[in-house]
Parts: sequence; structure tokens; C-alpha cells
Amino acid sequence: MFTKRVSGVLLHPTSLPGPDGIGDLGPEIFRFIDFLSESKSHLWQVLPLGPTGYGDSPYQSFSAFAGNPYMVSPALLLENDLLNRTDLADRPDFPAHTVDFGPVINWKLTLLDRAYEHFCSGSFTKIKKAYSSFCDANKDWFDDFALFMAIKESQGGVSWDNWPEGLRQRKSTDLAAFSKKNEKVIEKHKFRQYLFFEQWQKVKEYANSRDIRIIGDIPIFVAYDSADAWSHPELFFLDDAGKPTVVAGVPPDYFSPTGQLWGNPLYRWDAHKKENYAWWIKRFEAVLRVVDIIRLDHFRGFAGYWEIPFGNPTAEIGRWVKGPGKAFFKVIQNTLPEMPIIAEDLGVLTPDVVELRDAYSLPGMKIFQFAFSGESDDPFLPHNYPQNCVAYTGTHDNDTALGWYRNSSTEKERDFCRRYLARSGDDISWDMIRAIWGSVAVFSLCPMQDLLSLDSSARMNYPGRPSGNWGWRLLPNQLTPDLSARLLEYNQLYLRD
Repeated sequence: MFTKRVSGVLLHPTSLPGPDGIGDLGPEIFRFIDFLSESKSHLWQVLPLGPTGYGDSPYQSFSAFAGNPYMVSPALLLENDLLNRTDLADRPDFPAHTVDFGPVINWKLTLLDRAYEHFCSGSFTKIKKAYSSFCDANKDWFDDFALFMAIKESQGGVSWDNWPEGLRQRKSTDLAAFSKKNEKVIEKHKFRQYLFFEQWQKVKEYANSRDIRIIGDIPIFVAYDSADAWSHPELFFLDDAGKPTVVAGVPPDYFSPTGQLWGNPLYRWDAHKKENYAWWIKRFEAVLRVVDIIRLDHFRGFAGYWEIPFGNPTAEIGRWVKGPGKAFFKVIQNTLPEMPIIAEDLGVLTPDVVELRDAYSLPGMKIFQFAFSGESDDPFLPHNYPQNCVAYTGTHDNDTALGWYRNSSTEKERDFCRRYLARSGDDISWDMIRAIWGSVAVFSLCPMQDLLSLDSSARMNYPGRPSGNWGWRLLPNQLTPDLSARLLEYNQLYLRD
């Protein structure tokens, strides 16, 4: 349970400004941290930081442990002499307002390859020593990940179930032969990870020095096309050929008549239990080295989850299966006694989910946008919040506050909202911010888009839409002194400073 009443902002690093087409871990991220500090905001929430795969989604990562190399800052590589100015001379002209992922990925990988060549050909005694130490400290996931990415690159990027049999099934002779032939490619992927974590560590240290805690995200499920599923098939429901037998999703409901078919492989929880949840403990520990607080996505799946036979076109046919429950969290608590976890408990909550959350005093989430389709007893209305919760205007999966008010809500919801807030709706984003900042919720947060009063064009993600998400970017000079002063005023008014 968290006790200090504070507030913060949700902003993924890829949304920051910068000249290389995507937000990174360079100068702009430190300016953002300064903005939070000056406004007396003590929380910064990010999305998963792993290497993105299908649909450029942070929730479909090639690894539960690795970092996203596209976030590595060329400006910092320049400072460390891992890049020369001539290496940046052919930089494309990227749009400032969005991430154009295809050209950005090509550009960032080109720069990372140039940095690696400089690293190999130069002395860099200090960096090489740090790199060697990093490799030794992360062996439990690092070697498998780098090998996975090198094989994937050699196979044209296809999913691992389409690799040659020996590589797909991790036959030792085939892996040894590949590793010997592709040693430099494997090292290249390791070096990219070193750069990400070396730069991120400086970001985290700076944030913590400014009394800012970072909230990170653990998606409950991993992507099928991931180093995790490939290297630990015994921990997932996969057949002898490596194909899933059952996959994750959620059943049909009012909002989705065919449910949501996510397609992630499901865990063999009995196999995890036999290992005393060792893989999960490593995952929690790895995430807590880069953030301070964990938002545990799809928390209800630890109580019970929807199992869909592989190959079904929708999530309509499936069954509820009991999750690992209290036995799992007891082991996690033994390892992490403070349990710095926020439970993403959205959706229809059955008694077993509530019991599991409350047994460990985990704060749940309250989304203000959800409050106006019911009556005055709606749990998402601030007067109904418990203290032990995290209040949001909206999340990365929602429309912006202004977009919700203008486009996603009904007239009945808008009328209820105006009456509840006793406002005209002309400044709806900040009216909603004021309401949750003034609530008893121990944490209150809003997306950066709501601080800027942006409309639906700034939305980060449309759940269920396979492409065209995750691209929104903050424009240069939008973090103004006036914006900081207004946020500071709210933090001071409601004792969140």
C-alpha cells in the first residue's frame, strides 16, 4: 500500500520530441523530468520499455526483459564518440507530430550499426569494460535474447515458428553452428541492449534525484514471437512443433460482441509453480531495476483468465481457467516484501479478483472517463474512491479527455459530467484533472495529452486496431512555464506536492 499523496503524468519516452523521428533517452527526456520536478509532480508513468514487435506495440515485445533499442539517443552516442557528426549527416526529415515507424526503425538501426562498428574498431576501454560487466550481469536472459534476435534477422524477421526445425526447436548442434557463424551479429544485438540500459539508468537516476518515481508496466502475457516463448517453451501451452494450443483474450461483452482475441500463448502455471515461479521473480526483479513501481496489466488474469483454442477466429468460444492466485503473490511478496504494485483491475471484476487484490492491499485503478454511464454510485466517480487507489483521467487505451467529451461520449454522459463537475465543459480536460487531483486517491495521474487539452487526434492507442497506434508525439516547446505553473497550482491546492 502506498501512503504518500502524490500525482504525475503518463508519457511514454517514444512520444518525446527530438530530431530522429522518435522520442529517445537523450536531452528531451531530462527536460521532461525537469518539467515534472518544477510542477512538484512525483510520478512518471511509462508503457512497457521492451523491443517492439507486431504493430509497433509496447505490449507485443520480443522480450519481457530486453529494452527498446529504438529509444537509444544518438545525441548521447555522439557525446561518447560512438557516433561522429558525419554519421548523422544523412538523417531523414522526420515529422515532428508523429512516429513514422518504418523509416524511423531503418534510421535508428543504421545508427546503431554505425555505433557498433566504431565500438569494435576503437579503443573505448571504459565502455568495453562496462559492456563486459553488463553482459556478465544479465546472462540469465541476455544470451537467449541476442541469439533469438540474430536468428530472426537471418530469417528475414519471420516469427520463430517458421524457422528451420533445428533452430526452432533449439537443437544444440544447430544453435552452436549458427552462433559460430554469426558471432558478430549476436554481439551487435547485445551491444544495443547495453546502450539502452546504460542510457536508461542515467534517466532513472536523474528522475529519482528529483524525487520522481517511475511507474513501469508488466503485461501479464508475453508475445508468442518472443525470446521468452522460444527459449522456455516448457512454461507455455505449446505443442511439439512450438505452436500454441490455447491463447489469451477476453470473452464477448457489451463493448465487443465477439470478444478480444489477443493471441498470446498462455502459461503452464503448474510448470511455473514447480520452479517456485523463478521466471516471474526474475521478471519482477528485472523491471524493478529500471522502474520504481509496477503497474501489473490485466491483473484479473492472475485470478482467472479466458482460454481460447488456438486457431479460432474470434474469442467467442473459450472457457474460464483458474489463475495462480494467492500462491503466486505469496512467493512474489517473499521476494519483494514492499510489493510496489498497482493492479490494473479494469473490466468486470468477479469476487475472486477483488479478494486477490485486497489480500495484498494492492491499489486498483479508477478511470474518470468511465464514471458517467451509470448513476451516482458508480465506482469511477471520485466521491466513491477508496484512498488506496490510483485515479486517472484516462489511460493510453482511452480517448483523450477532450476527445472523449467531444466524440466518444453520449449526450447523457456529457450532461452528467457537466453537472457532476459543475462546469460548462469548455475546459473539460483540466476540469477532470481537478476532480481526480482533489479526490482521496493516493495517486492521481493523467496522460500528457490531457495536460495539453488535446483532442482525439492525439490518442495513443485504439484497442483492437492492428496498426496506426502508438505514434503520438509531444511537440517542441509544448512544456511551457505556464503549463508547469498551472500543474503546480493543482498539486499545491490538493496536497500532492
